[in-house]
Amino acid sequence: MNGKEWTENWWVSEYNYNDDVRKDFHLPQKVEIHDATLRDGEQTPGVVFTKDDKIRIAELLAEIGVDRIEAGMPAVSQSDADAIREIAKRNLGPKIMVFCRAMKDDVDRAVDCGANGIILEAPSGLPKLKYQFASKWTEETLSEAVINTINYAKDKGLFVNYFPFDTTRAELPFLKRLLTTVTSNSNPDSVTVVDTTGSVTPMGMRYLVRQVKEVVNLPIEVHTHNDFGLGTATTFAAVEEGVQVVHSCINGLGERTGNTALEEIVLGLRALYGIEFPNFKFNQLAALTKEVEIISGKKLAQNKPVAGLLPFTREIGLGMKVLEDYPLAIFPFLPDFVGQKMKIVMGKKSGKESVAMKLEAAGIEATKEQIQDIVKATKQAGIAKRGWLEDDEFIELAKKILND
Repeated sequence: MNGKEWTENWWVSEYNYNDDVRKDFHLPQKVEIHDATLRDGEQTPGVVFTKDDKIRIAELLAEIGVDRIEAGMPAVSQSDADAIREIAKRNLGPKIMVFCRAMKDDVDRAVDCGANGIILEAPSGLPKLKYQFASKWTEETLSEAVINTINYAKDKGLFVNYFPFDTTRAELPFLKRLLTTVTSNSNPDSVTVVDTTGSVTPMGMRYLVRQVKEVVNLPIEVHTHNDFGLGTATTFAAVEEGVQVVHSCINGLGERTGNTALEEIVLGLRALYGIEFPNFKFNQLAALTKEVEIISGKKLAQNKPVAGLLPFTREIGLGMKVLEDYPLAIFPFLPDFVGQKMKIVMGKKSGKESVAMKLEAAGIEATKEQIQDIVKATKQAGIAKRGWLEDDEFIELAKKILND
């Protein structure tokens, strides 16, 4: 082992760091986290963030250590513009970005809100251009609008990220012409590869990033969705090809199946790839995810990686002593590293070790025979409930057996 896959906080596969595995990687020296919860995350059906909600989430994101906050789209409503303006005024630390269309009025709104930069969206995918925007854009008018907007925004002193959405469904010759024309006639600060429909594989993403880098001599960013459950994997693949900024949303919020989850991507890049995030407070991840769960009203799946209830909940009795003394023999990373707590629950899968541990924690003494009786009763109760027993239910059951 080389010391990266095994630390005091995690123990992951050593094969991640094997030279043969990594020899074709082009990992950047630094990866920045661009969080889009306040814009793309709010596009989750049924989610509405108030001005105060947006300010609170922005404060949490700044505190945990993201590099950029996509604070919204000023054109959506006056309330959105007011929230962005207030977030920008607070000088929280991260760069404040806003979402803009290829039009000067949107750039003016960004300036008025005090934003540091814009995410300039315009389509590139064939399905969007053929069926959704066929009456609006030709290749020439699209290029011209993007170029003019970028130049206008740069004249206003804004950072510009060009966001040709639906990139993964763009025809490659068209995409290369578009990117070449735009970057030859304007000066965006970066270009994003956008998997709008979450429909590219990891290898497909690596190929596409390489193709974009052939015609764009700028920092590349990546924005992925999770329609095939690949959002995190395709983001990792993009970073393997040198992408320097990753977009994410807290709890994987976003349209349809959501965006790449902030908590998954930052932990994975740190532990699986060895990428440093010196200012990121990993131990605040659980608190961040839980507060956004409440604000958004969207419940997390219990088995959600990093943030869910089940990743550090253990019902199986086997290995309980090991879990207590060497938790990384069971878990890939420690619960307290991400601000979680380990939870031992009792039910059908419980055994002598777990029962003895629960009794000891409650200050209850029992003989070996009594422990065996409690194990049997616990299993029966778990089967009858079709779930685990809460601590008070287990203690009541144990005391009943001990007093019989």
